[in-house]
Amino acid sequence: MIERYTLPEMGEIWTDNYRLKTWLQVEIAVCEAQAELGNIPKEAVEEIKAKAAFDVNRVLEIEAEVRHDVIAFLTNVNEYVGDVGRYIHLGMTSSDMLDTALALQMVASLDLILEAVEETIQAIRYQAQKHRYTVMVGRSHGIHAEPITFGFKLAGWLAEMRRNRDRLVKLRQDVAVGQISGAVGTYANIEPRVEAIACNLLGLQPDTASTQVISRDRHAEFVQQIALVGASLERFSVEIRNLQRTDVLEVEEYFSKGQKGSSAMPHKRNPIRSERITGMARIIRGHAVAALENVALWHERDISHSSVERVILPDTCILIHFMLKETTNLVQNLLVYPENMLRNMNVYGGVIFSQKVLLALVEKGMSREDAYRVVQGCAHQAWNTQDGNFRQLIEASPDIKKHLSADELKTCFDPNQHLKNLDQVYERLGI
Repeated sequence: MIERYTLPEMGEIWTDNYRLKTWLQVEIAVCEAQAELGNIPKEAVEEIKAKAAFDVNRVLEIEAEVRHDVIAFLTNVNEYVGDVGRYIHLGMTSSDMLDTALALQMVASLDLILEAVEETIQAIRYQAQKHRYTVMVGRSHGIHAEPITFGFKLAGWLAEMRRNRDRLVKLRQDVAVGQISGAVGTYANIEPRVEAIACNLLGLQPDTASTQVISRDRHAEFVQQIALVGASLERFSVEIRNLQRTDVLEVEEYFSKGQKGSSAMPHKRNPIRSERITGMARIIRGHAVAALENVALWHERDISHSSVERVILPDTCILIHFMLKETTNLVQNLLVYPENMLRNMNVYGGVIFSQKVLLALVEKGMSREDAYRVVQGCAHQAWNTQDGNFRQLIEASPDIKKHLSADELKTCFDPNQHLKNLDQVYERLGI
């Protein structure tokens, strides 16, 4: 197998230099396949491999004249290899090289994205374990609901990121596809065996039935799956932003020494990373729409997709990689305030324990309708009264006292009652 060019940064994968390196990889792989089948001399391939090179600036200079990027590239390569250059690109069309090389870029990007996803998973996993029993209020519709733990909230994030990882692993297989099938994809001027050998050398699978291009549903899936990862990161970020609000302040982004939150208000500590992640997720979702628009090409090919992909594919890969790194750092250094969680959980005297009281009354024989009416009345009185206290109202209610003892009421207000099955969630996660 031909060694893949490896680079440490996502941005480098989408440079002109890296792109032309993948072009050269594909052309050499095809030459090797042709030689293996006896279609061109093996000595010529060795000479090509020894001499083949390119100069990005020279390619751009030629392209300015010929107005064709692949011809410009091949012309420049032939300036290095000389006479044996006649064996390069035999029977191929431009998209054979372009789409196969693009697959190499997409696979290399996914390898880096998967590494970053794993780092995010581990950061969330650590915090989920650390805060397994850190009790806080759960919310629905933005309103206090019932007790949960912060670790339980993070357990949901962990499960979601694992699903993202699994989807990306499958996606890597789906996009690791090349084509060397010639004009309109009929193999009229090149053997299917050349495609099979070349793709194998490049670590790819031959496309099942390409036209003159690899169908863009693969590329649309690529962007959509990455957009889904971005949507998950946005969900986590929006949650952090909400929990950092001044009137909540249960968690907070790390605020470094010397950091400033506002040019006007010295007190501000803003969730800028979470907001940044939220914004970038919107960009990737927009790119997913553009990728879907690329699926419908005219007949066996046109190049309306090309200009779009030159923007959306680098953008999507670079953005999601950055977002994952930001999220990992954000989660690792997240400031968690358990005392504020307890304070918020007990606002209005523990109205969030209303269902436990309701169920206890029903178990004692009160009708659900009557129990709901009594408990709701106490809850709303506490909610609508300054310094209202639901528990005191419950304990003072004659309708409730004749059904529930003080110890039974105490149990209703024990947050641990809501955590008794928490360990089963963690067991399913394997942590």
